[in-house]
Amino acid sequence: MKILLVRLRLIGDVVFTTPLVGALRRRYPDAHLAYVVEPVAAAVVRGNPHLNEVMVVPRHTGFRRLRDDLSLARRLRRERFDIAIDLHGGPRSSWLMWASRTPMRIGYRTTGRSWMYTHVVPRPADLSPHHSVLKQWELLAPLGINECDRTRDAVEMPENVAAVRRIERVLAQAAISPDDPLIVVHVSAGNPFRRWPQDHFASLIAELARREPQRRFMVTSGPSDADAARAIVDRIKAVSEKAASAVSHAQFDVDDLRALVARATAFIGGDSGPLHIASTTRTPIVALFGPTLAERSMPWRDPRWFAEAVDAGPLPCRPCRQRTCEPGDFRCLTRINPESVVAAVERALAAANAGAARRRKAVLA
Repeated sequence: MKILLVRLRLIGDVVFTTPLVGALRRRYPDAHLAYVVEPVAAAVVRGNPHLNEVMVVPRHTGFRRLRDDLSLARRLRRERFDIAIDLHGGPRSSWLMWASRTPMRIGYRTTGRSWMYTHVVPRPADLSPHHSVLKQWELLAPLGINECDRTRDAVEMPENVAAVRRIERVLAQAAISPDDPLIVVHVSAGNPFRRWPQDHFASLIAELARREPQRRFMVTSGPSDADAARAIVDRIKAVSEKAASAVSHAQFDVDDLRALVARATAFIGGDSGPLHIASTTRTPIVALFGPTLAERSMPWRDPRWFAEAVDAGPLPCRPCRQRTCEPGDFRCLTRINPESVVAAVERALAAANAGAARRRKAVLA
């Protein structure tokens, strides 16, 4: 038995597919499982213990993309897969499904592309309060896999040992010791509709530092938002020079970011790929939701590990498609006040301390 999975594009979307990979391995313990992914999210699945093969397809445009897709289609046909599941539903992934000539091809019902599949599953509306993991889980129904349990079927991304060592060096250079409570604050997102205001981030960090001077902070961002991280650190200096001395900022690749969060005492961030990378660890999470819903994008992890959503509450324009802000003031973000996030972070840190105490007690028992 050979099974092909395809999920293109973004990091968080690929993280949300990992429970399905584990479910397929349980259902087909001897199968050859292959996963097609684009470079940006390849690290999420590259070390997955349930996968036999990861195929990374370049994200080019124009003639180069056509050439890449034709080459991959030929490879997929040669592999002679028995089952193919399109976890994406976009034009490129559905075409790859059809071009693979796999006898059983499962995908979402999509206008103009459903004919490319042999088995079609209804697709919930994009803005519906239906969690992304459960949405994709429905693609397993034609295989007789129905029940999804959050404890058993949590998202996962294995630890990269080399990344752990790199993070140890980074923290040592920043004078952050293993005993220091480290809070990772991710300040960027894929689009402006998910970016909490910089002043709010600065106020949040300054207040958390004031409450406990031993706390250290690592402000992280994507490559396109490096200026935002620096600007936030500058704002903290304007608020409190003492707090600024506890703050560092840097950019990390996917493997290193996961290692950093796994070392941290808490993670704070908006609905973006790093939030979902964080959810593959046991680190307490405070998630900031603006135009998206927690019901759809909350970290999908074992309930034993703390995760709390903070949002602006009900708004007539929320959720939205993140193309135009109808009120014009991004109120779903600006109305998330730093005080409510501080309270959530304190609850996260209390959960982390309680967990550490339980582990010490278990060691001594």
